[in-house]
Amino acid sequence: MNLVESLTMAVQTLVSNKMRSGLTMLGIVIGNASVIGMIGIGEGTQILAQDQFKNLGPNTLFILPGSPKAQNIRSGGVPPTLVLSDAKAIARQVPSVAGVAPVLQNSFVVSYQNITTTSIIQGTTKEFPAVRNFAVSKGRFVTAQDVKDDKQIAMLGTDIAERLFGNNDPLGKEIRVNNISFEVVGLMEAKGSSFGSNQDDAIFVPITTMSKRIIGRTSPYGLRVSLISVAAKNSESMDAAEFQITNLLRRRHKIVNEDDFTVRNQKDALQIVGTITSALTLLLGAIAGISLLVGGIGVMNIMLVSVTERTQEIGLRKAIGATQNDILVQFTIEAIILSTVGGIIGTLIGVGSIILVRNFTPMTTATVSPSAIVLAVSVSGAIGLFFGVVPARQAARLDPIEALRSV
Repeated sequence: MNLVESLTMAVQTLVSNKMRSGLTMLGIVIGNASVIGMIGIGEGTQILAQDQFKNLGPNTLFILPGSPKAQNIRSGGVPPTLVLSDAKAIARQVPSVAGVAPVLQNSFVVSYQNITTTSIIQGTTKEFPAVRNFAVSKGRFVTAQDVKDDKQIAMLGTDIAERLFGNNDPLGKEIRVNNISFEVVGLMEAKGSSFGSNQDDAIFVPITTMSKRIIGRTSPYGLRVSLISVAAKNSESMDAAEFQITNLLRRRHKIVNEDDFTVRNQKDALQIVGTITSALTLLLGAIAGISLLVGGIGVMNIMLVSVTERTQEIGLRKAIGATQNDILVQFTIEAIILSTVGGIIGTLIGVGSIILVRNFTPMTTATVSPSAIVLAVSVSGAIGLFFGVVPARQAARLDPIEALRSV
């Protein structure tokens, strides 16, 4: 019997036993769908984490006041935290830095006519859009003259603008922040959320206005800031920028023990998150792979049952001249067909599940991984071959006389 005849007979046998064939494929279908779905979601998580960091700005460092081990020994007259002059010193003296944007922020009540809400108010400087990768869609952003003159102007994020003004143009209107009037001179482009913080729900004002008019607190050390965002010249300069900034601030604050500030390197954080999400993807793939293995065992079990049920058929075929190799090939082909077809159906279900996740959940970065598809289909086919050999060998070794005697 040639290969074509064996293939034809295997297909006819499987089609004539639809229920048994469907149950045999079920484990492979679930396993393939799980592998493709889990790996797609895992890779989507990696992309989402990378996008979250990119949203914070290209090659960005964040300098925060305070340190978990901040027990410093200082000389007199040294600022206990970050101030605006620290940001200016970094911009002037650190050669690996392309831009510096200090931020003073807090949450306040904001109102327009009879609409009242709360929003994060960020006092900053003209460098903020470039450093943090923001863009103005209408109007303008803070200028150096606005900071110098303590101008009462505001730039709105898209979400807070919609809450206050609906579909109306906010430019030229006046809002009240902490019961102080501000003229809206700019509208920011949509930025999205980053690590749970909605960047479109912020209002931007000059940093001096924020300090003197909204917060109303002064410091003998200068204008305090909540954080300093720093853009390195390129990704290769980030480590150098972190080192130079740390040394500069330690000298300015006359620190001889633990730092009273923290420098967070986005590049290092991204590598850590990448390592975690890669491990998560491997874990999800391994869990789904177990399903595929269980499906293969299911193929073997059903094929063994099939051998028992078809004992007389096997005996008859051997009696009219079929060789052990013919029987072995036919049962092996049946197992491979079941696994391959199950793998294809599972692939379609897995791809469909990723599309549903991408369209109907916040996980819009879930991806259909070609490597996962190739891996799942290849493994399912290999499992079919591997687990189909045992029942195929058992069928091939049946004695034709004993087989024909069985009832």
